[in-house]
Amino acid sequence: MSELDRRDALRLLAVGGASAAVACTSARRGAGPEPVIATRPLGAPPWPTLDPFLFCVHHDDHYPAGDERLGPAASLAGRRLGNDFAGKDGWRMYHGRTVPGFPQHPHRGFETVTVVRRGLLDHSDSLGAAARYGGGDVQWLTAGAGILHAEMFPLLERAAPNPVELFQIWLNLPRADKFAPPHFSMLWRDVVPRQRIADGDGRAVDVTVVAGRLGAAVAPPPPPSSWAARPDSDVAIWTLRLAPGARFTLPAAAPDASRALYVFRGDRLRVGATVVAAGTMVELHAGLEAPLVAGGAEVEALLLQGRSIGEPVVAHGPFVMNSREEIQDAIADYQRTRFGGWPWPDDGHVHDRDEGRFARHADGRVERPA
Repeated sequence: MSELDRRDALRLLAVGGASAAVACTSARRGAGPEPVIATRPLGAPPWPTLDPFLFCVHHDDHYPAGDERLGPAASLAGRRLGNDFAGKDGWRMYHGRTVPGFPQHPHRGFETVTVVRRGLLDHSDSLGAAARYGGGDVQWLTAGAGILHAEMFPLLERAAPNPVELFQIWLNLPRADKFAPPHFSMLWRDVVPRQRIADGDGRAVDVTVVAGRLGAAVAPPPPPSSWAARPDSDVAIWTLRLAPGARFTLPAAAPDASRALYVFRGDRLRVGATVVAAGTMVELHAGLEAPLVAGGAEVEALLLQGRSIGEPVVAHGPFVMNSREEIQDAIADYQRTRFGGWPWPDDGHVHDRDEGRFARHADGRVERPA
């Protein structure tokens, strides 16, 4: 992973736009309509995205055993603490100095969807809300008018490694909802639909439906002001795992939606008539079915889909608005109010070692998964 943090990513977004054209257009083959519009190597993070998405990164870190402070029980010598993205020894501290992760930082004007596949994440925010989640849980945070939050990776295991794997996806908000009240929803793994489908030869395809629907599998509701909460937005966030040689067809979606498939692990995948290697973004015609066939190894992919918001995107650091003036206002508001201030004892706050998975909302309501 390159030393490109989330703030740098948004600066690039501000320059290039959220819907930069995808290169390497694939050739159209065969008699039927070809679902592939273009392919592009994923390269260094963040991954390229299409409106209504702003940002996507895949964190996959093989942390060692933890110490008494929930950080790595290993030397931190040679690391650029505070901005460690180099991947030394297979893991990164990111902006953390004791515990890996992202100490308190602001957001305004968009949403974060954090899908934690392995390991745990500790959330704390300026509203006094907190959570520990992971192992398939999802947090959906509407930053809206403004929030400070920390996202830390506590290493609880003292006698074993602490792998952490997650996606963080940024979904834009339309102008009408840029100043919605901040809100987060916890989508616990037991309520996130997972479908196991066998193809005609009995090979397994597993689909996790974080947003949208696949047949009878309907994702839990997103936060109320989300673009995904609009019935006509056709937002879908799925992860797919195909066994070697497995076949699966992505169903057609709204013809005017954007659709990107990120092949991030495995050998190769045939999408329509186009064969791609792992590490490839495939832009698809959303209105067409897209037949998928795995190669000789298991393949994993992430699907991001949704109707475009179609409004100007102006980004600066952690703020995404519609105009330069609104960005200046966001910076001034943050400097003046700190979006409510930081009620936690340190910027990279983590919860007690013995705390299980939970969510405490700003109104004091506490959730604990079954």
